Amino acid sequence: MRRVRRRDGPRGPGGAGPGAREVVVRVVAAGTNPGEVGIRSGALASMFPAVFPEGQGSDLAGVVAAAGPGVSGVAVGEPVIGLSDGRNAQAELVLLPASRVVPKPEALDWDVAATLYVAGTTALALLQTVPVAAGDTVVVAGAAGGVGVFLTQLAVGTGARVLAVAGEANHDWLRQHGAESVAYGDGLEDRLRAAAPDGVAAFFDLFGNGYTDLAVALGAAPERVATVADFAAGDRLGVQVTGMAALEDPAQGVRTLAAIASEGGFEVPIKGRFPLEQVQDAYREVSRRSGLGKVVLQVSAP
Repeated sequence: MRRVRRRDGPRGPGGAGPGAREVVVRVVAAGTNPGEVGIRSGALASMFPAVFPEGQGSDLAGVVAAAGPGVSGVAVGEPVIGLSDGRNAQAELVLLPASRVVPKPEALDWDVAATLYVAGTTALALLQTVPVAAGDTVVVAGAAGGVGVFLTQLAVGTGARVLAVAGEANHDWLRQHGAESVAYGDGLEDRLRAAAPDGVAAFFDLFGNGYTDLAVALGAAPERVATVADFAAGDRLGVQVTGMAALEDPAQGVRTLAAIASEGGFEVPIKGRFPLEQVQDAYREVSRRSGLGKVVLQVSAP
C-alpha cells in the first residue's frame, strides 16, 4: 500500500509511524476541489507552489489506523473526518496532526464526510465574513457548485432570501432547498435587478469570471461582497476575499457541519464518484465546473 506523508511535519520515531500528537488514517473517501485543478496546472503557483514529488488533495474521511503519543479525542479504529495541510489526502494511508481530525458521526455518509473540511468550512467562512439574517436578500453566484450547495442551504437556514445563480439543469434542486434560482449568462444583471429591485444585502461569488464587478454594479456595498474565486478583487474593488483559513477553528466548524448533515439538516449532492486509480477522470469532471455538488474519490472499503 502506498503511504504519503505530510511534507511539513514530524515523521515519528525512525520515520516509521505517527509521532507525538499525530495519527495515521486509512482513507475511505477523499474530496476534490476546483482549487486543486489550479494547483495541478500551476495557475496557483504563487500561492500554492507544487514541489515534486507532490501529493494532492486536502479533505478526507477514513479510519484511524495508528495514533502517536499524546493523541486524545480520537482512537485507533474510529471513523474520522480529516484535513491534510500538506496536500496528500488522495492516498491510501495519510499521516495527519491529530488536531486536524474529528470523529465522524455514524449516520454520516462517507462520501459526504469527505467533502466537509474544505467546501463546508469555506461556506462557513463566507457567512462569517459577510453575515446574513432573516429578511436579507442575498445572491450566491455558483450556487450549485461544491461550496455553493453548502452556502445556499446555510444561508436559507438563516431565513435570508437567497437568489441562487446556476445553470438551469440545477434549478429544481435549488428551489427544493429553499432558494430562488436565477439562470447565469447573458442578461443576468437584468434578471437580478428584476428579482431584487430594492438591491441586495450581500453577494457571494464562488465562481469568479466577473461576478464581483456585477455585485458592485448592482449596488452591493463592497464590504458586503465576498469572493473565494476572484483574488484580485480585494485590491481592485475593496470586496472581501476569504476562505476556510479565515475560520479560527475549522475543526469545530467541521464538527458542527457533520452533526447537522448526519441529522438531515442539509444535503450534499455527489455528482461523481471515482476509484482512486481513476483520479485523472475525477479531475476532468471537476475541471468542467458544471453539474451539481461534489466529486469524490472512493479509496477503500469502510
